[in-house]
Amino acid sequence: MKICTTVQEMRQARARLGSVGFVPTMGFLHEGHLSLVRRAREENEAVVVSLFVNPIQFGSPDDLANYPRALERDIALLKEEGVACVFTPEAAGFYPEDFATQVDVGGVALELEGPSRPGHFAGVATVLVKFFNIVQPQRAYFGQKDAQQCAVVQRFVRDLNIPVEIVTMPTWREADGLAGSSRNSRLTEAERHRAPVLHQALCRARDLARAGERRRVVLEKAMREVLAQAGLTDIDYVTVVDPGTFQARDVVPDDALALLAVRLGAVRLIDNLPLG
Repeated sequence: MKICTTVQEMRQARARLGSVGFVPTMGFLHEGHLSLVRRAREENEAVVVSLFVNPIQFGSPDDLANYPRALERDIALLKEEGVACVFTPEAAGFYPEDFATQVDVGGVALELEGPSRPGHFAGVATVLVKFFNIVQPQRAYFGQKDAQQCAVVQRFVRDLNIPVEIVTMPTWREADGLAGSSRNSRLTEAERHRAPVLHQALCRARDLARAGERRRVVLEKAMREVLAQAGLTDIDYVTVVDPGTFQARDVVPDDALALLAVRLGAVRLIDNLPLG
């Protein structure tokens, strides 16, 4: 397995590979990441994984500093999975002092996480455009847990005619339903015990929708009630949206998506669930 730390090294390694499946990550890998790697390995001649905590997608210096890191462990896991190349650039080299370009996505990026985390999607889109240009993958793999991010990526890839297929895989969950996330490692024992209620709230909305409920206000109220019963009141948003636009409708479509963002202590968790 080749480990590349500069753009030049990555380009040279890429030239020796055939079709590439790319899995962009910020490291601190969990089983959800590895499921993406395995899918990429099945569908491509080689797999490239990035391990890069992207500084320009963080709104808070503290959030960036506290993001969990385990580079040596991650590299060992990826070697076991048969990854061909790991790209771990240094931020200073990836974004030199005179770096001045940003990819600003509209549409779906303006909803929910957009106003909640100003600049986040611009940072995500910018780093991914750079990665796609450097790695030149045939396919790139993402998890449905970050549903809005997946929609943003699909949008700029289409708008900018980037020749990469975006593959979205279902959210990987722990046995108790908690969506896999590197941020879960920052939860206290008590917070971790309460965290599965996010998935329970989403499932409540799904059950109602499958029973025929189409009023957004009813579905949102049901989710909030589940959260409140567990004592979770620090809520950023709880909503049901059209998955094509990420805008809310009073009467939700059959393929509606329920989403929520909730804080447990110092950790902000997001999750979503299709209601169909």
